Amino acid sequence: GDPKHLHGVVGKINTLVNKVLEPLHPHVEEHQPKNIKHLSHTFSREKQHLVFYKYQPIGLVRKYFGEKIGLYFAWLGLYTQMLIPASLVGVFVFLYGCATVDDNIPSMEICHPKNNITMCPLCDRVCSYWKLSTACATARASHLFDNPATVFFSIFMALWAAMFMENWKRRQMRLNYEWDLTGFEDEEDHPRAEYEFRVMQKSLCKDQKSQQKVIMPVEKLTYRDRLPAYMTNIVMMLLMIGVTFAIVFGVILYRISTKAALHMSSNPITRNHVQLTVKTTAAIINLVVILILDEVYGAVARWLTVLEVPKTDKSFEERLIFKTFILKFFNAFTPIIYIAFFRGRLVGRPGSYLYVFESYRMEECAHGGCLMELCIQLSITMLGKQLIQNNLFEIGIPKLKKLIRYIRSKQGAFQEEERQKKLQRYETDHFLEPFAGLTPEYMEMIIQFGFVTLFVASFPLAPLFALLNNIIEIRLDAKKFVTELRRPVAARAKDIGIWYNILRGVAKVAVIINAFVISFTSDFIPRMVYQYMYSPDGSMHGFVNHTLSYFNVSHFQDGKETMDPLHLGYSIEICRYKDYREPPWSATPYEISKEFWAVLAVRLAFVIVFQNVVMLMSDIVDWIIPDIPKDISLQIHKEKILLVDLFMKEEQGKVYILESRPSAGGTEKCSRSNNSNSTVAHPHSGLHTNNNKNL
Repeated sequence: GDPKHLHGVVGKINTLVNKVLEPLHPHVEEHQPKNIKHLSHTFSREKQHLVFYKYQPIGLVRKYFGEKIGLYFAWLGLYTQMLIPASLVGVFVFLYGCATVDDNIPSMEICHPKNNITMCPLCDRVCSYWKLSTACATARASHLFDNPATVFFSIFMALWAAMFMENWKRRQMRLNYEWDLTGFEDEEDHPRAEYEFRVMQKSLCKDQKSQQKVIMPVEKLTYRDRLPAYMTNIVMMLLMIGVTFAIVFGVILYRISTKAALHMSSNPITRNHVQLTVKTTAAIINLVVILILDEVYGAVARWLTVLEVPKTDKSFEERLIFKTFILKFFNAFTPIIYIAFFRGRLVGRPGSYLYVFESYRMEECAHGGCLMELCIQLSITMLGKQLIQNNLFEIGIPKLKKLIRYIRSKQGAFQEEERQKKLQRYETDHFLEPFAGLTPEYMEMIIQFGFVTLFVASFPLAPLFALLNNIIEIRLDAKKFVTELRRPVAARAKDIGIWYNILRGVAKVAVIINAFVISFTSDFIPRMVYQYMYSPDGSMHGFVNHTLSYFNVSHFQDGKETMDPLHLGYSIEICRYKDYREPPWSATPYEISKEFWAVLAVRLAFVIVFQNVVMLMSDIVDWIIPDIPKDISLQIHKEKILLVDLFMKEEQGKVYILESRPSAGGTEKCSRSNNSNSTVAHPHSGLHTNNNKNL
């Protein structure tokens, strides 16, 4: 199964394949011919950083590292390729936001200098009343990410994820055919040593209890044996997710208290940039915590899987991946989910705010909505994770470990004269990092896939960030495999295993989350409702005024009113806040108004319609694109016909031999001819079966 469809450079090198593969064995000739190109030349391209657009030599990678690693690089290549259209559309959506920002009526109304809307204080006592026009910059910036095009982009990305899955199925099928894996079945995994040991312990205990020599059935670990481990797993997983929530809550308290402290500052510049300072520092704190907890969670997941004593290596790997994914997913996305869905919802209203620990008032969204903050959090987390965790850690840590191992071995066994000698190839390879499996490689890509699909409604530039990262990532991974890691034992595999199911799960959850982001986090639905239900002239004029409720300043609780009521230079009687509530002069002051229920009903209806329409479209994409490429299915079909022909010829041959027996000569002759026939027939049929195998 030599790869037939090779791109670009690979075709030329294919003839030199046997010499290309960089040997990792003792007694290698040091003086190799000059015209041989190493695998690293075509794969990691360390000397040609600008040649990132060339295809990876997947065929060579598979021959050198085995099918499992070949499939990883094929998957990573396809994913990066698919990100190109997604990032182009994302950039287009962002540019559309930039182009229409000056025509956006709500942000023009907020920015209008004659706009005399006085807003209620953002925190107790130290904050004062403020002019809505000071929120101009935030309102304009949030329009870049919160415009009608983002709804289209969310639908596009859901279909993109479905296309990616289908394309990968086809690519995998093609590789299976080219690499001769179509008939390959996973061999029966042998039980792990730990499992065998536990079974032996169990049978020994039983033997001691029952002294009489009764033949016992073959022991295996039952659900009851594993119950303590399962209980520990559930408790620890919940505890870890609880830790994640606690840290998010801690960052919320940090934001609230820092905001109040900065408002007290005597420096006017500090006071003017409170929001930006607090948002950015909180996002960086979140990032640092995520990076630290990622390492902790990886170790915890491994410990919990060892406790379970899975029977086979495959089962061990799948359980470990699932646990690690759940923990890392919660770790990366909990702060983002809080900002998207909970922030600004649990605030209360002026005069009866919601407090944490009696003194901390819950956070409100800035006037442009929470989408801008979601965007800041997403970009810092995504860029930070990719730059620090994926790139610095991936290259830096193996190099550091290699150096430490090298220094240790120098201090230890090596004598001075041995040190002078040039080390053999296998000795230098021993200083490389041992191969730890593909799980960390896939994991970082799947979390990135989450960033690209889950909150894409609030951050259309996510695919572009991912694409830029992956162009570097492919070459870094290649360099790491070729130069930083010991050569892994080649393993055969037909597919990418449990990762495909996780990808499908993330893509399905993404549709639901995007539906909620558009309807609950962005102002898309309130704007639509206003335009078609409440606007006097069917335009967006008056929308900002419509979304603000009135509050009578005399209704503040004692001790909660502002210390600086004349901050704006005149006394305030009525201030405004963002909510749908009755005004103080109505029969039911500060009760939720009917507009609130109208908007909520439309929001929920939108979630249901969006989700079902997008899921249906994804299923149609799934159905239209065949899983097996046409040329491959034709080839397989032809091979089946050839096989059938071969069997038919073989059967005809047998029949012909039986018919051509000599009928004369009595029973003795018959029996002899029978014997001789059988000796002819057997090697004949054996020959055919061999041919058949070769085919």
